[in-house]
Amino acid sequence: MGKKRYVTIWLVLSLFLLVGCSGCGISHSEQFFDRSGVAMDTTISLRAAGGEAQQAIDESFASIEKLDRLASTNNPNSDVSKINRAAGKDYVSVDPMIYEMIALSKSYAAKSNGSFDITVGIFTRLWDIGNPDQHIPSPKSIRDNLQYVNYQDILLRPTDHAVKLAKPGMYIDLGGVAKGYAVDVVRDIYKRHHVQQGLINLGASSMFALGKNAKQTEWNIGIKHPRSDEDGNYLGIIKIENQFLSTSGDYERYFIKNGVRYHHIFDPKTGYPARSGVISDSIIIQEDIPHAGILSDILTTVVFVLGPQKGLAFIQNMPGVECEITGENGILYMTEGFKQRTSDINQDFRLSS
Repeated sequence: MGKKRYVTIWLVLSLFLLVGCSGCGISHSEQFFDRSGVAMDTTISLRAAGGEAQQAIDESFASIEKLDRLASTNNPNSDVSKINRAAGKDYVSVDPMIYEMIALSKSYAAKSNGSFDITVGIFTRLWDIGNPDQHIPSPKSIRDNLQYVNYQDILLRPTDHAVKLAKPGMYIDLGGVAKGYAVDVVRDIYKRHHVQQGLINLGASSMFALGKNAKQTEWNIGIKHPRSDEDGNYLGIIKIENQFLSTSGDYERYFIKNGVRYHHIFDPKTGYPARSGVISDSIIIQEDIPHAGILSDILTTVVFVLGPQKGLAFIQNMPGVECEITGENGILYMTEGFKQRTSDINQDFRLSS
């Protein structure tokens, strides 16, 4: 896909890591099928057992690859690229999956009062963090481009799944939601094929744990230490079952200049990387919440931009959603449900009182 607009590939360490061999191998009653590959500029790992597991995995990879082609800003023929080129001019009819992704993104942008906004893609492109020409734009350039950031200027026409950006120069980027949406898509495929157990792992940053693992226990997931790449050095271990899990951090794509870390999570109101006191955060969502995969991705951005206190308050008003926030001071802020599922917290961090 050329330049990376999603998440840099981590071959050894990622945002979440499956701990030990929990869920590996074959259970007494069901064989687990596994397949790995690369899409959306990240590693994809799918595991499934029961029903038509092998067919479900094959269909899932085909759907992920299709979504990748449609959503990439680096593919000039993608639906998203067509929308961006037509900004201020025309509606563009797109695949129903892209339309739904954009519609959901706009809806949650409104619910978060603009803390999340896919039109911030103009700054993803301007800063180009994680690529060879990454740089700090001039203050004037940032001010001038703020006019293009407004989710309300995303116009939707449901009759033919058409999208229009109201102003010339606007630019959307779905890198912050595409993997979460893909997890939703794969979960639906698993359901249609009657898969009873499995793990959907997109880049280790967006996941869904279905049922129990091969040992008939909950899935143990290691949350990445945000300041360490040492193998096995986790922030903590989280147990999940029939739940979605997503994380964001300022270590995914960044550069440091004059002692300042500039990362890829932008504050839509400033055009700069968010400076909220958060260095990483994780979201757990129950399976029965609508669009839980894409929502988990969106909420990690919302919380990161809002900061520990406002972010935690935002999540606590959402039934079926739990949250962990890692502050730059090493303090962990957790909802009660997240705390109950977490163990082995790294000594580099401490829970807030």
